[in-house]
Amino acid sequence: MIGCALLVLGIAVALVLNALRDSIVFFSPPAMVAEKHIPAGKRFRLGGLVEPGSLQRGEHLAVSFKISDGSATLPVAYQGILPDLFREGQGVVAEGALDPAGVFKADTVLAKHDETYMPKEVADALKKQGHWKDDYGANAGKKSGDGGKSMQGASR
Repeated sequence: MIGCALLVLGIAVALVLNALRDSIVFFSPPAMVAEKHIPAGKRFRLGGLVEPGSLQRGEHLAVSFKISDGSATLPVAYQGILPDLFREGQGVVAEGALDPAGVFKADTVLAKHDETYMPKEVADALKKQGHWKDDYGANAGKKSGDGGKSMQGASR
């Protein structure tokens, strides 16, 4: 009886952990999105650096830009007011879903208060790919006084 209960509990825990496997990650960089073949319409967080020169503003607060992690790039479309400190070359996290054309349709965009901000996962990915510069993290957290943890966001 106890053995059967432990077996059922073990199976339940395995199923829950398997279901949460993709939800535990704070965000997915573009390379991971390409590897996982995330289907259109599935919500997730996309994180990386805003590719310099990719920001385009349209009518009615429409904005498009590209998020890159150094090895892959994903186009992003957003309609709304971007955070005040949103900049090209800066780390961002966008929440939304891919459309059938492969464009990430964001409904929320988060940017760091400090211009030296870079999400840990992005920094790790840049280090792994050899694109890391030692001065990226040199001043992190010094200006904001929060240890480099505060985020600024915009949502429509």
